[in-house]
Amino acid sequence: MTTTDLRVETKSSPAPARVRRGPALAVIALGAAAVVALWWRDTPHVVGPGGWLTGAGRITGLLAGYGLAVLLALMARVPALERGVGTDRLTRWHARGGRYVVWLAIAHTLLIIWGYAVTEATGVVDETVTMVLSYPDVLKATAAMALLVAVGAISVRAARRRLRYETWYHLHFYTYLATWLAFGHQLATGEEFAGHHVATACWYALYLGVAALLVRYRLWAPLALSLRHRLRVVTVVPEAPGVVSIYLYGRDLDRLRIEPGQFFRWRFLTRRLWWSANPYSLSAPPGTGTLRITVKDLGDHSAALARLRPGTRVLAEGPYGAFTAGLRCRERVLLIAGGVGITPLRALFETLPGQVTLIYRARSAEELVFRAELEEIAARRGARLLYCVGDRAVIGSPFTARELRRQVPDLRAHDVYLCGPPAMTGAASAALREAGVPARRIHHESFDF
Repeated sequence: MTTTDLRVETKSSPAPARVRRGPALAVIALGAAAVVALWWRDTPHVVGPGGWLTGAGRITGLLAGYGLAVLLALMARVPALERGVGTDRLTRWHARGGRYVVWLAIAHTLLIIWGYAVTEATGVVDETVTMVLSYPDVLKATAAMALLVAVGAISVRAARRRLRYETWYHLHFYTYLATWLAFGHQLATGEEFAGHHVATACWYALYLGVAALLVRYRLWAPLALSLRHRLRVVTVVPEAPGVVSIYLYGRDLDRLRIEPGQFFRWRFLTRRLWWSANPYSLSAPPGTGTLRITVKDLGDHSAALARLRPGTRVLAEGPYGAFTAGLRCRERVLLIAGGVGITPLRALFETLPGQVTLIYRARSAEELVFRAELEEIAARRGARLLYCVGDRAVIGSPFTARELRRQVPDLRAHDVYLCGPPAMTGAASAALREAGVPARRIHHESFDF
């Protein structure tokens, strides 16, 4: 099929609010600078080794406390951040920041104990026992530290791969308990807050503000969405071996302002599934009162979805994600899908304006999901649809710079959207950069946890 320029007209509506990566990082950095300034203001001079150690312990503790609030804010699912920065990037920031917070908290603990021991000329072990048992809220801080280290340990890649998504997800709720325990310790023992009402008020405002975001967007928003739209399963349709599409009906879905390429977190209210909310992309643009998601059997939860009954009630959170037409800055767009990664790209293939090419990778023809739909869309809008089918051991690597340039001769003039298994998207991304596509025009969203 030849590529032609087709401009898809869309209804004009106010653009959803977006906070981009640069401003978001700037706000985080300004907050960290304010925390350092707070410590500096309350540290007029440092005396002796014990003073230096204690001072270092105070600043690492303050930064750890600030970092905890930032971590929770990043995962508060604020729509402007989700649409502007993107869920996968926010998740990466959260994971990287979590490592910093854990190490800052450990450094704070060790430096404070060591500094006090040096100042009071006692042993480190004796000072540890004294502080835990005698100082206000230090026992709470010890429990918070243990929880943070435990959550950090299960987030290490090697440990994470051994856990089910649902187990990993629910264990992370202990971060809330750790934050609450640490907050009380900071205000009770932090010299920066003793008698400093403005500093104390700012710290309260930071934590209460984050708590308000969490309640607003992680608790109230899903409940309000479910009450307003009354989502229910209409039918479950097999698409390919181990792959099903779930059609859902709801009221006033246009009020959700869904963009093709976005996803929701879905909670199906059955005895086995009600407790777990998993992310699945919409696999078609929203219809009149209907939504569709497509799921591959990758474990207990996804396998159970194939057995959903019509009428099952659904709680949904969203829409989330920046993997939309808003990322596009060129007239020509290349979509590269692997396996069930076709789901968000199927919606984009139908709706993205301009010249669109889709390369769809699968191990066999039977695994090509939506084949008839994709071919109908390609014929209707004059887009290019290319299949790359076969075992890698037989056909070799389909994603090299040379092969991509052969398939798409003007490759460097394209925006590229990637979705598929991590190994495939990693190889394709590297090949695209080698072929001259700037990294800023390679768009990828991953649900890996």
